[in-house]
Amino acid sequence: MNILIVKLSAIGDVIHTLPALNALREHYPHAHITWLVEAAAADLVIGHRALNRVIVSRRKRWINQLKGPQRSTALSEIRRFWRELRDTRYDIIIDFQALLKSGLLVWLAKGRRKIGFDKGMQHQEHSYLLLNERVPPVDMEVHALTRGLMLLGAIGIEAKAVVYDVPVSADDCRRVRSMLESEGIDGSRPLVAVNPVALWETKLWLNDRFAMLADRLTAQYGIDVVFTGGPGDRAAVRDIRRRMTTPSVDLSGRTTLNMLAALYQRSALLVTTDTGPMHLAAAVGTKVVALFGPTAPWRTGPFGDGHQVIRTAPPCSPCFKRQCDVHRCRCMTDITVDQVAGAVGRILHSPDRLNAVPS
Repeated sequence: MNILIVKLSAIGDVIHTLPALNALREHYPHAHITWLVEAAAADLVIGHRALNRVIVSRRKRWINQLKGPQRSTALSEIRRFWRELRDTRYDIIIDFQALLKSGLLVWLAKGRRKIGFDKGMQHQEHSYLLLNERVPPVDMEVHALTRGLMLLGAIGIEAKAVVYDVPVSADDCRRVRSMLESEGIDGSRPLVAVNPVALWETKLWLNDRFAMLADRLTAQYGIDVVFTGGPGDRAAVRDIRRRMTTPSVDLSGRTTLNMLAALYQRSALLVTTDTGPMHLAAAVGTKVVALFGPTAPWRTGPFGDGHQVIRTAPPCSPCFKRQCDVHRCRCMTDITVDQVAGAVGRILHSPDRLNAVPS
């Protein structure tokens, strides 16, 4: 049995599909399972215990290279990717992405059953036309993770539990521990991670409020604060820390996704905007305080029990817009430091809070 999972991006979407991967592995314990993923999220599946193979698309890099002097390099890599995609005839190909970019790859791959949702799913881009086995669409108001499991359920594969198994190695844990120790964090105090940046400007909270929050938590709870994010988030983190009066650590741009998962495992909780790291923390069992504005937490919020979602819910929310010209993002600016600090306190005071630092 050869199975191909197609879930290309983004980080949160790939994390939401990990439980489906584990359900497939439990249903087909001896199958050869391959995952087709884009480079940005590849670390989340490379080395996963339930996978035999990972095929990585570097689509964004190839597009840029084709416009410049590295065109021949891109063409060579694309040919190699093409051969890799078509070197196996799959018994089952499942399109968990339901976009044109995934549908085209499903169509190009060799497979007997090409399965995905039928017409009726939001933002589907007619990808269902490239399938030969279409599952009835489900309500988009259902959480994204649950929708993926419902797709499997429609073809007779039931998930007994939501299991992620994010591949975090001993080396990832060692490197994170070393980085924290070099910054003076020895594990004697609870660690709270803060991920303040998101791709959409409408998802952003105010930098001065993040600074006020971090100062208050440090003084009130005696914690260590560590900021996380990608390389492009460093300027925002630098601005937040400049506004603070208490010490903090900046690890933005200094970790791989797997190291970030290891860091969140060590953390008592994560305070975050609606972005990929929010889902990564939830996947490794860390409680999340999530700030939601233009998006819907019931669709894409942190999955599982014990998380705290802060949402003021003005009439215009959720609008799912990347820019806000009318309401000036009041869905985010109406969120107060008191609200977020209160949510943090509820988690830190809960009996099952994750305040132990792994060795």
